[in-house]
Amino acid sequence: MADNTSKPSAPQGDKGAPAGENNGERTLGKDFIRQKVDADLASGKYDKVVTRFPPEPNGYLHIGHTKAIALSFGLAEEYGGVTHLRFDDTNPLTEDTSYVDSIKEDIHWMGFDWGDRLHYASDYFERLYDWAVKLIRKGVAYVCHLTEEEIREYRGTVKEAGKPSPYRERSVEENLAEFEKMRRGEYKDGEATLRAKIDMANPNMKMRDPLMYRVRHAHHHNTGDKWCIYPMYDWAHGQSDAIEGITHSLCTLEFENNNELYRWFLEQLEVPTPPEQTEFARLALNYTVMSKRKLLELIEKKLVNGWNDPRIPTLSGLRRRGYTPAAIRAFVERVGVSKANSVVDLGMLEWAIREDLNYNAPRRMAVLDPLKVTITNYPEGQSEELDAVNNPEQPEAGTRKVPFGRTMFIERDDFMEDPPRKFFRLAPGREVRLRYAYFITCDEVVKDAEGNVTELNCTYDPATRGGDAPDGRKVKATLHWVSAEHAVNLEVRNYDRLFAVENPLAQKYKDNWLQALNPDSLEVLTHVKGEPSLAEMQPGDSCQFERKGYYCMDPDSSDGAPVFNRTVTLRDSWAKMQKKG
Repeated sequence: MADNTSKPSAPQGDKGAPAGENNGERTLGKDFIRQKVDADLASGKYDKVVTRFPPEPNGYLHIGHTKAIALSFGLAEEYGGVTHLRFDDTNPLTEDTSYVDSIKEDIHWMGFDWGDRLHYASDYFERLYDWAVKLIRKGVAYVCHLTEEEIREYRGTVKEAGKPSPYRERSVEENLAEFEKMRRGEYKDGEATLRAKIDMANPNMKMRDPLMYRVRHAHHHNTGDKWCIYPMYDWAHGQSDAIEGITHSLCTLEFENNNELYRWFLEQLEVPTPPEQTEFARLALNYTVMSKRKLLELIEKKLVNGWNDPRIPTLSGLRRRGYTPAAIRAFVERVGVSKANSVVDLGMLEWAIREDLNYNAPRRMAVLDPLKVTITNYPEGQSEELDAVNNPEQPEAGTRKVPFGRTMFIERDDFMEDPPRKFFRLAPGREVRLRYAYFITCDEVVKDAEGNVTELNCTYDPATRGGDAPDGRKVKATLHWVSAEHAVNLEVRNYDRLFAVENPLAQKYKDNWLQALNPDSLEVLTHVKGEPSLAEMQPGDSCQFERKGYYCMDPDSSDGAPVFNRTVTLRDSWAKMQKKG
């Protein structure tokens, strides 16, 4: 009962396919992206693989980004290439250096490095401007004065073609002059845009004269107040790839319709050997949300405690909860690369962290809901040290000493005064084993005036130290415990899934998705007793509380009693709940 040393079968990955298989997308051990890279290198199209990870510095990275990070950096590593980290910082209204710093920290924490290849789209603003002028001179870009609402109206619908802007047929000279006026700040926000002149009847609405520049009189985190016009993401993205010599531009499927525009811009600029955009399915998990807007709503309404709350899927939150980079990378590898969007069971991620911590995390004893036990035949004032295994998965991890004395704490739910038939733990007249210690028998139950059990008086068998009884008698339960005299006071935060339903954004929750929140996503325990070695741990260190789960010391531990966050339970209790339902 004390350890979770057996390794469970891997859970399902994308629904409908076992973990590691991707609906036919992997053949001969390689997914469709790696097959494409092989073909490009074999044909001589590229002689080196150069990928990039292009986050917008407008929020914190979350678990959904880890697939793109691992694919972009991992692919380049496999093929002896390099990966660029480029911040696509084209919107000064939403971006900040704090996001830049957090993104860098998260990528390094994941185990990847970009070396000297750190770039910003804003580094290329002058060149992007010159390229925009080139398209104006070619007659395929124009300055438009329609409002945002009018542009949306003129664009048409999926079933109906759009209609041309009244400014679409301006002369090249007039457009050049108007674009220069935009740059000089002669227009207010929203009064002018630069648009590509493509096709207002194109079935792909991204091709219906998309915006290239808009006016933004705002301070930029990297360029300061040098610019008052800023490129749109679709204009800056592909051209930044070309400037950096990216060979394989990997994007999630929501950018699939952008691909045609991506290629159109590169063709108009006559970029030699342009990079190619390839789309793959994004990583989506049940029992969570990954929209930055919705995460921000949770934070602003104080339903969670900031961007590093261990219940939300940001990497800073997962790191604080005790998730490891190795577990996340193993999880992403199991999910694989697919062309079809699907939802991955959160249990698969939890399985990955259990597997990692089961092998790597040391074992410790902590009693979450203490019940006092007095060993009446143990000498008063005496104590001893017992050998306890650090990790049964790693014999080389050795043992540690745990103190044992006359008085100790066990879990309150490890005792029942009137137990049912299948309850094998402590009860009046029953004998159990204390982990690493002795057999004890409950002789007397002490209660307060209200009838609550406050203490158990027990006797121990000195001949059973650290093992079985010499006479061969057996017990059916082994309990963890903590010596009362030597116990360390702990605060424990039992985190659980933030949402109680698989899909918080399902139609039934459309009007109030917050009603899908799990009211039991956090339980704070302030009277936990731990073995002395827990006081020696440092923030970020993980361990298994035997029989209870995996825990990580929180940065809050710098003040007062050590604080431990539950990373994950020993077993998937949610799967059992679903089966019962």
